[in-house]
Amino acid sequence: MSQKAVVLSPNSKNEVMLLSEQDGNTGSWYLQVNYISDDEKSEVIPRIDLGLIRNDQSFSDNLRFLKASRPKRVVEQYTSIHGKRSERSNVANEVVMEFENSERSRINVVVRAYNDGIVFRYEFPRGSGTYTILDELTSYHIPDSTTRWLQDFDLSNEHLYTKMKDAQSGGDWGYPALFNTPDTGCWYLIHEAGLDRTYCATKLNNSENVPVYKVTLPYPHEGKGEALPTINLPWKSPWRVVIMGALSDIVESTLVDDVSKPSVLENTDWIKPGLVSWNYWSDNHGTRCFQTVAAFTDLAAAMGWPYTLFDWEWDVMSNGGNVEDAARYALSKGVKPFLWYNSGMFQWITATPIDRMKTHENRMEEFAWLKSLGFVGVKVDFFLSEKQYMIEYYLDILEDAAKFEMMVNFHGSVVPRGWARTYPHLMTLEGVRGAEWYNNGPEFTTTAPEHNSVMAFTRNVVGSMDYTPVTFTNSQYPSLTSYGHELALSVLYESALQHMADRPEGYYNLPDAPKSFLKDVPVAWDDTKLLDGYPGRDVVMARRNDKLWYVGGINSENVEKNYTLSFDFLDDGVDYRIVLISDGNHDKDFSTYYSVVNKSSTIDVKMLRRGGFAAKLQPMNN
Repeated sequence: MSQKAVVLSPNSKNEVMLLSEQDGNTGSWYLQVNYISDDEKSEVIPRIDLGLIRNDQSFSDNLRFLKASRPKRVVEQYTSIHGKRSERSNVANEVVMEFENSERSRINVVVRAYNDGIVFRYEFPRGSGTYTILDELTSYHIPDSTTRWLQDFDLSNEHLYTKMKDAQSGGDWGYPALFNTPDTGCWYLIHEAGLDRTYCATKLNNSENVPVYKVTLPYPHEGKGEALPTINLPWKSPWRVVIMGALSDIVESTLVDDVSKPSVLENTDWIKPGLVSWNYWSDNHGTRCFQTVAAFTDLAAAMGWPYTLFDWEWDVMSNGGNVEDAARYALSKGVKPFLWYNSGMFQWITATPIDRMKTHENRMEEFAWLKSLGFVGVKVDFFLSEKQYMIEYYLDILEDAAKFEMMVNFHGSVVPRGWARTYPHLMTLEGVRGAEWYNNGPEFTTTAPEHNSVMAFTRNVVGSMDYTPVTFTNSQYPSLTSYGHELALSVLYESALQHMADRPEGYYNLPDAPKSFLKDVPVAWDDTKLLDGYPGRDVVMARRNDKLWYVGGINSENVEKNYTLSFDFLDDGVDYRIVLISDGNHDKDFSTYYSVVNKSSTIDVKMLRRGGFAAKLQPMNN
């Protein structure tokens, strides 16, 4: 085994080594990822195979190592309008590893080690011309006994995660994929970031060798366009991302955004995160009816929420007004409307309107019309492909929307790849099995409680998640989660547009404390702390907005729990007034507790089976 380069994170906990099975400088190459804790080094991912195959030549098994650069410190500070943390620190050590193939063509592998993970990508640094990538050979070798949470790949990215002890079966798996190594306390989450027009989105596949998860390009049947990506030299691939460390390091990480391109917008004053009323969950055809739309506008006004969404079928709205009347009504109540669109990319999805986002000319006309009516953003649905042409379509929409100061929500979509940093008016994406699934069949009634805590450690780690939470009444199929559980999701789930999915009476009928909580709960955060939890079991999280802290906790199991809530995350020497809203005597009952706490305080909280709690902490003036 030949070692040619090592990259160590600034805190000396995460290490990446470049290795080859051959002696000398020519052969195939792979990365080994190690975790260093208490001066003990553990192999976390023993092998990540490297390589690309281009239509003109291969960059894989006959690569000559030329040199590795001296480690360079990457230091960048930036701010984010929304997400889990407003002030971001992008600090890493970077090494560029240079190779050439047998035809003397160059390829670089750029590796960075961060305190919360490692990333790498490929570069063709020289040349010109247009080529096709036939295959990417990046493959993660995951030892058995590594616990894993994997989601069957689906173009909607809306499957459940399955917990497995080893590689029990082969297939396609979606991002992000969560792993926990035995005996080291190290967790890692595999994803990708910095995806742009120059490539496609990928998935993981272990069909050929079940312990090996290979980065896999789209298949021909996944959308109409060309499956294989076309590149122009010089070229850089998206980052392959491994978020790594303790479970808190995973949940609190902003690494996906950190390695993505900075914002392309100069003025962002018009980008305003906020709560949204939404009629689809309780009435799938609600936007056909002006009276229903008006009732949800009234809900937003009564709750002090800034936005309401007019979902599909708004183009056939009747019973008192049309979409223009609905927009005027919303604005008269101090509520700003969003409007739904079909991406128009699939003939078999006929939900209307279909073609108004499809071309640049369509979008420019439509955004101008929306602007004239006072709309502030769009929800675009049904993409259902991750090929390069579809990535271009997403980014075309974002770029045209910015010209009219329109915020954007993508549904039927990819999971986040870091675009919210580059285009901060991208407020949220679906790519999750959310509350909408209570409409789709009886399955979510029983799977939602466990799924809800898994999401905090997987999907929501990598970006805003439009789960559409906080429902107290039932949709087509009932919920088994407690009211305390549902209230907690308003804090646990981060989405710059948080769509409150219940019908108006679901909120109007709440007791004063939870109703007041939902009037004020933020959707953008200055800090995020994981306090406790384990995927599928429970999760407790604290988030800060300015000087206020909010806590959300849910129990995913079918047993009652007594949880001791500690406040180590609070500032020293400051007393906080707390409103704690937890489960009452039954799942539709609340218990509200008022007190004063500080950094050294603890409170015992009862969580019913499938229960939960939420809290608001406000500093007291000394």
